[in-house]
Amino acid sequence: MVCLGNICRSPTAEVVLREKLQAAGLDGKVIVDSAGMGDWHLDEPMHPEARAELAKHGLDATGHRARQMERSWLPGYDLVLAMDRRNLAGLQRLADGQDGLAGRIQLMLSFDPESAPGAEVPDPYEGKPEDFVRVYHLVSAAADGVARQLAGML
Repeated sequence: MVCLGNICRSPTAEVVLREKLQAAGLDGKVIVDSAGMGDWHLDEPMHPEARAELAKHGLDATGHRARQMERSWLPGYDLVLAMDRRNLAGLQRLADGQDGLAGRIQLMLSFDPESAPGAEVPDPYEGKPEDFVRVYHLVSAAADGVARQLAGML
């Protein structure tokens, strides 16, 4: 899961996807991780509004610390999900020249059949509490799709 700073969208998606995979009986079969494209928030905890929204759903993200995506990590991931087209483009630039990575990098919402092609998870960083609620619901729907697809493969 990849967003800009790794304190709002991508850690929300990471925590939600882990929960969906556990519910699908895939706990321990899939490793879920998150990172940001930028270095603005390195080692910071999750944004308080994002953490609060997860807590409303019984999910804990208190241990999260932001980190920055590194080119060398890409070959180790089977799937890399970007929260928006800007991050998708950044990931594609990181993957440039590394064989077999292009098909592994996709938009998160491409796994939600209700989302339009190219749909993005908006950045709630400087937004209102309801923006974090919206992000939760968007990534939750997409995480359902990821879990369904992985359950069919494993």
